[in-house]
This record gives sequence, structure tokens and C-alpha cells, in this order.
Amino acid sequence: MTVLDTSTSATTDLVARLHDRRASIVVLGQGYVGLSLACAAAQRGFTLAGIDIDGDRVAELSSGVLKVPGVNERAFSMGVASELLHFTTDPDAIAGADVVVICVPTPLTDHVPDLSFVQATCATIAQRLTPGTLVVVESTTYPGTTEDLVLPLLESSGLTAGRDFWLAYCPERIDPGNEEFALSTIPRVLGGLDEESTAVAALFYQQLVDKVVTVSSCRAAELAKLLENTFRHVNIALVNEMAMLCHETDMDVWEVISAAASKPFGFMPFYPGPGVGGHCIPLDPAYLAWQIRRDVGHQFRMLEQSQDINAQMPAYVGARISDALNATGMPVKGTRVLALGVAYKPGVGDVRESPSLKVMEWLSRRGADVAFHDPYVETVTLHEHVIDRIALNSPNLRNAGCVALLTPHDSYDLDWIARGSALVFDARNAYGDDLYSNVVRL
Repeated sequence: MTVLDTSTSATTDLVARLHDRRASIVVLGQGYVGLSLACAAAQRGFTLAGIDIDGDRVAELSSGVLKVPGVNERAFSMGVASELLHFTTDPDAIAGADVVVICVPTPLTDHVPDLSFVQATCATIAQRLTPGTLVVVESTTYPGTTEDLVLPLLESSGLTAGRDFWLAYCPERIDPGNEEFALSTIPRVLGGLDEESTAVAALFYQQLVDKVVTVSSCRAAELAKLLENTFRHVNIALVNEMAMLCHETDMDVWEVISAAASKPFGFMPFYPGPGVGGHCIPLDPAYLAWQIRRDVGHQFRMLEQSQDINAQMPAYVGARISDALNATGMPVKGTRVLALGVAYKPGVGDVRESPSLKVMEWLSRRGADVAFHDPYVETVTLHEHVIDRIALNSPNLRNAGCVALLTPHDSYDLDWIARGSALVFDARNAYGDDLYSNVVRL
């Protein structure tokens, strides 16, 4: 296949189309990352096609129904109302697009990065890739994926990156449920295959966000994303182990953290809890640990120790709940434990890798009668059994031997819960220092 070298004219054309919003965009993957990006681009005046292989999801989104956890409802409503955004399962929407963004899942399978979705998506793009297209990978992965995996798959089209199309990596940085930082106000880190790819991709994201930080390569951008969440993982492990130490030495970890946080420099407070959850913190560092073992030949010891500590926390919290029940003369076996909040963080309905579920499983295995309430989650699966949410009312509080506050959503009336419960275990310090006599903190 003969391809003309039209990089200069193609660049000029795409730059103009980005500036005046004539550029057409395709976002592959309509999870919370891809859908959030698609809605943001539609709000800025771009014509969008959101592609997903899940026909039910596409049908729901097309009818204006949002069931994707972590996506801002207002942004979704505005994106759909713009009439610039449509959803489809048809990959032919890729053909002729100016910008193609890859936002497909990159899970871990048996503790090994599973890039099968990325591979399949790139093969699909390659069959429809046209000259003058910008391709951006947003899916979280290990350094080298864009250059070593994505690039050759796309070039199987017969086109050459850096000449016929541009390629860059720009990891998502959305914090689901965070009302303070919207997609547009969070700086984006971006690295391209070459200088022109970086410049074109930066121009695209500059239409969507307030600030773009460019780095020297795709690999640097890939590693920056992993460093961000490894930093959080390690520091959460530190305070989780500190919480266990403080309990063993009869000290208040929350008091200790508050005192340390009074220093105006050199300290950043992190807080203990039942573990880490969501799609990023439990998974992203595992990509890095896996790659270092594969490519360097040794452990990332601090990271892997942090993973071990955080993995222990659901069982530790379960044991602390058991101890709290024992202190009141009640055994775990046969006692109703009402878990409040099963999402991995407050303000969202996402239960992926949620430590709350692991705490519930630990208690259930020891014979507890486990129930739950979460304003954002209707059902959960424990030991392959589906459990429906129960109402949060006075009878259900009274019937629980312990109310375990695992994820403190803002909608919870903490005073009412404490007054109506025999025992409350607060795994997140939601009550602070104003404790009721029946509230036990982690």
C-alpha cells in the first residue's frame, strides 16, 4: 500500500479543525473514563461517537439513561442535550474520524496485566485508520505499552505513525465523586510518540481542559500515572499499619494523624480504613510491580509490602468488629451486622475492588448475618449469592447487633444512626472526636 507523506498539510488541517470544533472524535469504551471524556468534548462543541461493545449500555446511554458509576450526571445530561454525542456498537464509526481515543479496560487477570481489550481495539482501529488521524491511549497500563504494543498494531494498517497518523498517551485522572475537581480543571499529562504527535495531542486536550503537561515520551506519561497511584497506595499502607500499631499500644491513630498534620510543610495526611478499592489504586501499582519483576528481575519491595498491608485491612476491620461485638457480650456468629456503604468511596456507586465487600465476606464466613445499605448500590454479590439492599430505618438499626460504617456517604445522618443503634463501628472516623458511647473507631 502506497501512502503519500502528507504530514505537514494534514497537521495544518487537523489544527484548524480542532480550533473551530469541526474535528470529529471517536471514543472507544464507554465506561466512566470514556463516557466522561465524550461528554466533556460534546459540551465543548465537538461531534462525538461513543463506541462500546455492550449493546445494553449503548441502548441505555442513547435513551439518556446513566448507569455508569463515577460519571457526573450533570455532565452526562449536558453532553446528551448537546445533540453532538451519539452512542453505537458499530466500529465503522472510526473510519474518517479526526481523533480516536482508546478508553477500554485494562484489568488484572491472575495478577498479570490483561491487555486483550487494548489489543482487540487497536486491531479494530487499524482496519479503519485513515491518514491524518490522531490516536490517543487513555487506558491505564505499564510503561512501553503504547510504543511496543499499540504502535505495531496500528501500523498493521499500512500507515506509519509520525508520518501518516499521530500517536500519544494521556492517562485519565478523574476522581469519581469529587465535586471540587472536574475533568476540565484537572491537568492532563501527555506524551507523544514524537514531537509532532505530542503537539497535536496537546492541542486536542487544550480544547477540553485548563492545563496540559507534556512529557518527553509515551513511557514517561505511562509511568507518571502509575507513580501517582503508587504514591497513594504506599501512604495508605503506612497509615493502615500505623492504625494497627496504635490499637495494639492503646493510642488513638486519628489524634496522632491530626497532630502530625498540623505541620505546615513536609507532611501530607492520609487516613486508614478497611482497605483500598476502585479501578486505580488496587490495580495500577500491580502493573508496575509486575513490569519491574519482568523487566528488571527483582521486586519493587516497598510497593509489594504496601500491597500486602492494604490487602490485610478488610480482615483486620472484620476482626475489630468482632472484638467490638465480643466486648458487648455478643458473638459474631448469628449476629446481624448492618454494613453502611459498600461502594469503594463516598459519593459513588462503584463497588469494584471495594474493601467493604471484603469486610462483609469476612464476617459472613464467620457466621454473621450480614446485611447492607448504600444509597448508590442496590445489590451486591457475596460468595456468589446476590444480596439486596435493605432500607435504612429505625427497625433495621435496632435489629443489628452492630452497624458497621464502612463507606460514610454524605447522605447518612450520623447522629440518627448512632442514637438508633446498639453499637456502631466507624471504620473511617466519620464521627471524629464527637463520639457517642456506643461508637467504636478503627
